[in-house]
Amino acid sequence: MAGHSKWANIKRQKARVDAKKGKTFTQLSRAIIVAARNGIPDPAGNFQLRTAIDKAKAAGIPNDNIERSLAKGAGTYQEDGVVFEEIRYEGYGIDGVAILIEALTDNRNRAAADIRAAFSKNGGNLGETGCVSWMFEQKGVITLEGEFSEDTLLEVSAEAGADNYEIIEAENIQIAEVFTEIANLEILHQTLKASHLPVQEAELRWIPNNTIEVNDPEKERSLIKLIETLESLDDVQNVTANYELCL
Repeated sequence: MAGHSKWANIKRQKARVDAKKGKTFTQLSRAIIVAARNGIPDPAGNFQLRTAIDKAKAAGIPNDNIERSLAKGAGTYQEDGVVFEEIRYEGYGIDGVAILIEALTDNRNRAAADIRAAFSKNGGNLGETGCVSWMFEQKGVITLEGEFSEDTLLEVSAEAGADNYEIIEAENIQIAEVFTEIANLEILHQTLKASHLPVQEAELRWIPNNTIEVNDPEKERSLIKLIETLESLDDVQNVTANYELCL
């Protein structure tokens, strides 16, 4: 069990805007709809749906909105005629930085046009499917925030089959991220919670196999602006890039 991950450094520095920060009610509601459609519309038996609902509640979405999204996903909402599809877009930022975009949209033409415009206006290029995805691996990630013992985290993580974890330096709060295979995410989540560790979030995330170092402040600002612009689009759910600040 290794207690280190390069990705946590990328994620926690200014170069990686926290995906939760830019989330809108629309984006979180869509995640509930798709999760309910992809599995059973019952959070007790659908881990993806349960985590989507937890994120929505944490963001302050009213219960009525959550129930409406759940009904749309289940196909029981009378006015529901919209079908969302999951699409992954791939492209490049400045210096060839690889960027993966996960989208949920009811209009793929609009989504593609908006994403292409975001790239072109911020020094990047939208690429073909598969052009950068080979540089990433999808993992399950559990985020902890609060007081905990690293010895306990190490013991429980190893017991639950985690790959590794990262303790992240932050002011006035302990933060850690625990990484695992996708199939093991729910087991790890349940084990950490049962051990009374301060679980904040469970998610799937694309992890870059290698990173590009960014040493220029102008390039840093350009990349951050591109990612912020992409994340602000309602059709976009998550944005991942493979760069690391070295300033």
